[in-house]
Amino acid sequence: MPMKRDNIVTINVGKKGVTEGLIREINMVLEKRGIVKVRMLKNFRTIGAMQGKDKKQLAKEIAEKVNGKLVDFRGFVLTFKRC
Repeated sequence: MPMKRDNIVTINVGKKGVTEGLIREINMVLEKRGIVKVRMLKNFRTIGAMQGKDKKQLAKEIAEKVNGKLVDFRGFVLTFKRC
């Protein structure tokens, strides 16, 4: 049965960036739901740009830290599934 869009939790990444709390939250949602969307907010992207990282590098950094697999990357929204 396909997953409804309404059932997918979206987590926003803001100016604090990729923190331990953010990684724990993503992993918790993956454990409960099996899928999660992570939206990179504009202030997070600005901080990444100042550090010399583009959105692909930021996506890779998040993907390495969560216990899941990056399955979709559209614009500034990443979708992870449990491996």
